[in-house]
Amino acid sequence: MEVDHINWAILKRLQENARYSFAEIGRDIGLSSPAVAERVKKMEDAGLIRGYKTQISYQKTGYQLKAIITLRAFMGRLKPFLEKVKEFSEVNNCYRITGNENIIMEVVLRDQGHLEEFIDKLITYGETKTHIVLSQVVEFAPLDDFEKQR
Repeated sequence: MEVDHINWAILKRLQENARYSFAEIGRDIGLSSPAVAERVKKMEDAGLIRGYKTQISYQKTGYQLKAIITLRAFMGRLKPFLEKVKEFSEVNNCYRITGNENIIMEVVLRDQGHLEEFIDKLITYGETKTHIVLSQVVEFAPLDDFEKQR
């Protein structure tokens, strides 16, 4: 699907706030509400827009720690881990990566005791390194039309 400058403008607004109405977006970019709706539907159908999510403050739900944990899998333990990690409710995001480690995860935990329990689950699969997040400097930065910036 061609992502022209109008689609990029729509995507930018939706990334700012997915609850903007088609009328609001249309007013911002100079299109009618039905034209915006049609473009959004086409981008959804093409898989360009994959969904809409609610962002929740983990601290306000009782989780005190956010951490980045890397895992260097033991020989023969990567594939079992790739299946098991889907069951861990602590994991917000998990990526298979290149380099010395195989996996990097973003996790949220109640407290230090919960962190210890979680690491105990992981060490059967490989060596871990844990980094406690102190603050988030950039959060959900919108994807932009990098071609127009050249």
